[in-house]
Amino acid sequence: MQSKTKPSRIHEGRNIKRFREMLGIKQEALAFELGEDWNQKKISILEQRETVDDRIMKQVSDVLKIPVDAIKNFDEEQVINIISNTFDNGAVLSTGYNSTFNINPVEKWLEALEENKRLTDELLKAKDEKIELLERLLGEK
Repeated sequence: MQSKTKPSRIHEGRNIKRFREMLGIKQEALAFELGEDWNQKKISILEQRETVDDRIMKQVSDVLKIPVDAIKNFDEEQVINIISNTFDNGAVLSTGYNSTFNINPVEKWLEALEENKRLTDELLKAKDEKIELLERLLGEK
């Protein structure tokens, strides 16, 4: 008797939250980047929605520098199942299933993370320069 597992439904809002948290971005910062119509509460509500409007998804995707497809298709439950069914104490188990993984989306995601880190470093440097300038201006008064 085979047991059939119910396919899990992708929760797009939760995926936005997962990626935002992985990138270390607070809700307030995401809201700021999305524009003046956004605030922390609106981001919180967005992250609770199972489906997200395509236009909003694209905006969030651009800000997070994560492909829309990565957000829409990320299934944490599937990832956990694959990992738990594939690895045991570091050894790869033979499942009789030949799987091929398309590394390209992962590479794109890693590139986006690196780009995000670079941009964050640039923003921090610009912030430090602004603080230094303001301190000089205050010191002149």
